[in-house]
Amino acid sequence: MKLKLYLASIMLVVMAGLAPIAAMAEEKKDAAPTVSAAEATPAAATAAATPAPEAAAPAEAAPATPPDVKPVLNTGDTAWMLVSSALVLLMIPGLALFYGGMVRQKNVLSTMMHSFVAMGIVGVQWVVIGYSLSFAPDLNGMGLIGNFSKVMLNGLIVMKDAASGTVEWTLFQNYTKEPGAIPELVFAMYQAMFAMITVALISGAMAERVKFSAYCVFVLLWTTLVYDPLAHWVWMTEGWLFKKGALDFAGGTVVHLSSGISALVFLAFLGKRHGYPTERMAPHNLPLTLLGVGLLWFGWFGFNAGSAIVGVNTSDAAGGLAGLAFTTTMIAPAAAGLSWMIAEWIHSGKPSALGFGSGVVAGLVVITPAAGFVQPGAALIMGVAAGLVCYGGILIKAKLKYDDSLDAFGVHGIGGTFGAIMTGVFATVGATGLLAGNAKQLMTQLIAVVAAGAYAVVVTLIITFVLDKTIGLRVEKEDEIMGLDQTQHSESGYNM
Repeated sequence: MKLKLYLASIMLVVMAGLAPIAAMAEEKKDAAPTVSAAEATPAAATAAATPAPEAAAPAEAAPATPPDVKPVLNTGDTAWMLVSSALVLLMIPGLALFYGGMVRQKNVLSTMMHSFVAMGIVGVQWVVIGYSLSFAPDLNGMGLIGNFSKVMLNGLIVMKDAASGTVEWTLFQNYTKEPGAIPELVFAMYQAMFAMITVALISGAMAERVKFSAYCVFVLLWTTLVYDPLAHWVWMTEGWLFKKGALDFAGGTVVHLSSGISALVFLAFLGKRHGYPTERMAPHNLPLTLLGVGLLWFGWFGFNAGSAIVGVNTSDAAGGLAGLAFTTTMIAPAAAGLSWMIAEWIHSGKPSALGFGSGVVAGLVVITPAAGFVQPGAALIMGVAAGLVCYGGILIKAKLKYDDSLDAFGVHGIGGTFGAIMTGVFATVGATGLLAGNAKQLMTQLIAVVAAGAYAVVVTLIITFVLDKTIGLRVEKEDEIMGLDQTQHSESGYNM
């Protein structure tokens, strides 16, 4: 009897000790479903896929519910995107120096103001409506424009979880339950820099004779009616060109083709500078221009390598794709600067500093749509071709005698078009082009080029026609002769 009591006591002690362990096991069992599918090991996935014995099958299976994974920001990607945003912003003062050095001394401030005021106008427009038109969910499901759900950057700070009602930080672009993303505010600001510099590129064609008031209105209208829809077409997952498979890594069609072709359209209404082409209009400060080239190349690493945000609700901003885009962004402009310089050397007898700098910019333009889609060797070939093609574009201007003051169309229009098409030829990373046996991609690129170019031409024609018939596009002849620094801003670039 004593032995039985002794054994019973031992069993009670053991059971009492196992109770907390069993309770902990139940808690872990309840918590297990919160692990995301991405975190599950292959072994666990295999075990989950193995059917249970038929005898143990329940009468009715419970409906499967997706795991409620709390969002986790990728701090490395976020840091790189913050840096990339600042790099792209720096490109705009770089563009101001690049353009400012190429005009005559009496117009240096007005030309630089065209770049800087775009930062102000588009900076406000993007917050109020531009980002929503570009990257909000599609309006009417046509793939043409975003709706108004993100006006004033609405909803980019917090968002409520639909199931629990708790407030969570919104993530990259579209709200997601997957971990590893960047704040949408960062993405919005990164894209704001693109919008700012795109319209500033157009100012190179209208330098030294456009009314500042007309330019300011043009910046607002063109960004809203041309840039924002094109950004939605090409970069938003619901955009019709995105769904068609058009490749534009960082802006060949959205940025360079659209701005370059719009610059040419603007010239049809603006006319030539007084004295062009008989009067010599040499750049007044090429060191400023070369400094601008350096800043543009420096900032372009953020422009291209920062665009390595791939897929839907995912981020690879600081990964291997960024490394590829960074590499091609170094190779192509180096090759283009040399090819332009050599071509000019052969053609005119002397290599010029302006020629080399223009070649560098041409290489940057051409590699932009392809930066993350091509191998380094292809980037070298594209860079060499970029210098030759864009130099040829400048020679065409001289023959046709249209007054593209700072070669906005010759470099950005021709370069952006050429780069977008060559992307369809050389793409091998994440997509395949013509040389990889995919002729369809080249056709898709051609469709994107024609569609974006035609849209930019038509809308820019309407904008410039209305402005020309209302407030007027061009300053008076006397004001142009005196210089726009004095007549438009009552200032002088150099008081010595």
